[in-house]
Amino acid sequence: MTDHKPQSCGERGTVLVTGTTGYIGGRLVSHLLDRGWRVRCLVRSARKLHRRHWASRQQVEVIEGDASDETAARNAMDGCVAAYYLIHSMMVAGSEYHERDLHIARVFANAAEAANLRQIIYLGGLGETGQQLSEHLRSRREVERVLCEGKVPVTVLRAAMIIGAGSASFEILRYLVERLPIMVTPKWVSTQSQPIAIQNVIHYLVQSLETPETLGRTLDIGGPDVMTYNEIMRSMATERRLQRRLVIPVPVLTPRLSSLWIHLITPLSAQIARPLAEGLRNKVICGDNEANLLMPQRLLTVQESIADALGQLVAHDVETSWSDAGPIPGDPDWAGGTVFTDSRAMKIAASPAHVYAAACRIGGSEGYFSASWLWRLRGIVDRLVGGPGLRRGRRDPESLGFGDALDFWRVTGIEPERRLELRAEMKLPGVATLTFEIEPVGGASSKLTQTARFKPKGLLGLLYWCAVLPLHSIVFRGMLRGLARSAEARHREIVNQSTGATGSGSESIAQ
Repeated sequence: MTDHKPQSCGERGTVLVTGTTGYIGGRLVSHLLDRGWRVRCLVRSARKLHRRHWASRQQVEVIEGDASDETAARNAMDGCVAAYYLIHSMMVAGSEYHERDLHIARVFANAAEAANLRQIIYLGGLGETGQQLSEHLRSRREVERVLCEGKVPVTVLRAAMIIGAGSASFEILRYLVERLPIMVTPKWVSTQSQPIAIQNVIHYLVQSLETPETLGRTLDIGGPDVMTYNEIMRSMATERRLQRRLVIPVPVLTPRLSSLWIHLITPLSAQIARPLAEGLRNKVICGDNEANLLMPQRLLTVQESIADALGQLVAHDVETSWSDAGPIPGDPDWAGGTVFTDSRAMKIAASPAHVYAAACRIGGSEGYFSASWLWRLRGIVDRLVGGPGLRRGRRDPESLGFGDALDFWRVTGIEPERRLELRAEMKLPGVATLTFEIEPVGGASSKLTQTARFKPKGLLGLLYWCAVLPLHSIVFRGMLRGLARSAEARHREIVNQSTGATGSGSESIAQ
């Protein structure tokens, strides 16, 4: 751990940022660094930050710990001048996120007081007060109240929909508009909202740290446009050059039904979609313009925000995504129970680097190299039973990092040019992993071992394995051969570029 002595008044100090594996926090850090601040990140898994472009900078310190543990929070704040509270527990099942958020907020406020912080900065949600406030927004307000009950001044920024490539709200909007020319929607499509671009949010978060007038203030932040969700969807259709969408609002669609519909059409799970859908029924517009008077900037319109976000998607330049914050389980405990294994190996006429690169390209738009219809069918079934399905895709088409979401998998092990492990997040009666292990075998060849493991849970797990076993020779053998073809093609391309040759044959030998 670095020296935690407070910085002198003439220097930028150290600030604690929580939620750095998530959508907002992952983008905030680099902007703080550019302003000269030192940043300390409190995360449950430090490995999830390895692929952040700012993680290796000298001004960044990463501490592993749980923000719900007061000792861990207090140690993380030691020597800091301020802390960002960017924690939200919607990934927790059911309504448990509400109780967990309140507990973490109390721990955070107490730790901040013990550490003698100058300021806490909290990003909450806009919304009119009263009994009609959704459970999701009410939870945000109660977290705000708990933080403000402490002795450390809190700067509260309240935002409505945040428009940016990879944000949960933006992904819901994009998928609904792209996939449904006719939409039967709840009444909330006529609710007014004041969206804000992600870059404008980041500006306010950074400037709140450097603007003393924000101490102890609650500030509404939003863009220049006040629009209904219907109008926002039309703006998305216009920007995507799609025909105007027909929207039919009906009164019978409850938040629960809406969340299930969002689950089926978009990459978001019903678990995350429900609190968001509940919040859409509340009018969310700014009460004043104080934030922009204190921290001036040019606010992007909804159309500009959507265009910018879509441009990042097309350029594969999505810095963070809503799926980044998913929990990373530990390595499965394979001991003490039956584990079924399907292991296949192949010698490939390509270097370990090219084989590894091919393995890292699976999923998303690339697919799984074989039996595409079976993978699509499995994805559809998974969505129907409440899993993520294939629609979650991946953040980058070429590279993977620890903790990345990949369709209904998540990366839980990664050693460049040697090993890649994926753990299934699909709905299963057991625990499943898919591992690729690569070893050089002399010359420019490699051996790729592909291993699927499944630890069943009860009789249903055993029946599941027996049901899918006949398909393995189609799915996994085809995947292995497809990976080999992809790696060898890339290898030949590189060789031809360096030698000027027209290409030569290569051979994959099944073991």
